[in-house]
Amino acid sequence: MSMDRKKLILEAATKSFSMFGYKATTMDQVSKLANVGKGTIYTFFKNKEELFNEIATTLIREMKEAAEDTINDKLSFYENLHRALYRILEFRKEHQLTIKMFQEEREMGTPAVHEAMEEIEKSIVNYIKVKVQEAIDRGEIRQCNPEMTAFIMLKLYISLIFDWEQYHQPLDKDEILELFQLYLFQGLSK
Repeated sequence: MSMDRKKLILEAATKSFSMFGYKATTMDQVSKLANVGKGTIYTFFKNKEELFNEIATTLIREMKEAAEDTINDKLSFYENLHRALYRILEFRKEHQLTIKMFQEEREMGTPAVHEAMEEIEKSIVNYIKVKVQEAIDRGEIRQCNPEMTAFIMLKLYISLIFDWEQYHQPLDKDEILELFQLYLFQGLSK
């Protein structure tokens, strides 16, 4: 029973954070949405921040799983990386919670949200870093700083997907891959 209650609380909190943001979410709202007493929430989480952190951690895990699902051993490092990054950013675009978090971080700079967004970015960079290191080890790309390369790849990707679209026609998946190949992969090729 207690595991179900915890799950209910997490689902209710995710819904509340997605609709109202971190700042405007209260433990009262979460307890009403979960249909449990406020005291029940405190048996699992000591405060709103702890509750939010657990949700952010779950989000990171789900993003990694979504990325891993796109990996195909028959494809090159570049194609797999492109597929994984595209999936991660699609996930961020379609997941109501991340959309709300981006908005809140931009508009209010809420510290807890800022930390969670940093954690998400760090996790994505680490994920890419591992893939870059594996490609170096296989001799698919030349030696480089895997962490910096991962960071640059993510930032380039984000700017091509989110920033470019603010003033231009959105790029499709193939155009993004082409640009990636032009700016990054040819530079990394042996």
